[in-house]
Amino acid sequence: MLPAPTLRPATAADVPALAALVNAAYRGEASRQSWTTEAHLLDGPRIDEAALHELLGAPGGGFLLAVGPGGQLVGGVYLQAQGPRLYLGTLAVAPAAQAHGLGRRLLDAAEAQARQQGCTHLKITVVAARTELLAWYERRGYVRTGATEPFPDTTRFGRPRQPLALVVLEKAVATEKAT
Repeated sequence: MLPAPTLRPATAADVPALAALVNAAYRGEASRQSWTTEAHLLDGPRIDEAALHELLGAPGGGFLLAVGPGGQLVGGVYLQAQGPRLYLGTLAVAPAAQAHGLGRRLLDAAEAQARQQGCTHLKITVVAARTELLAWYERRGYVRTGATEPFPDTTRFGRPRQPLALVVLEKAVATEKAT
């Protein structure tokens, strides 16, 4: 059994490795062997370094990274406080590290952060055509709100091969009680 990765916040120095990780998990050749791929829905990179720098600089936002032995980045998730909700996005696990519980561990860490910040819900948006991914989140307690959002009208996140929309899901989290 491999040692568990260490979780830590991302810094600007992590951006190149984070961009490589996210693109490999969602759109890279290795992703095509994984259930997490979006390569059949979108062409081009999932994210670039400029977008990651913007996310890191957003008020209340940051990435939580999973770093394996030897300092290799194996996972990450973007978290941003939005009032009573903690937005969760860009959850990525390196294709070779998938199916070992790292995605669940990152979700658990996001829930813990939501509680620490006094947030009552986690919110995520998922491409509607990703039925297997929607089911994965639903198995972890996320519920469809009935809301949808348009897929960004830009090629910055890739070029859609078909019309796409985002489904909004939320999960209630119990806040920590003051002692």
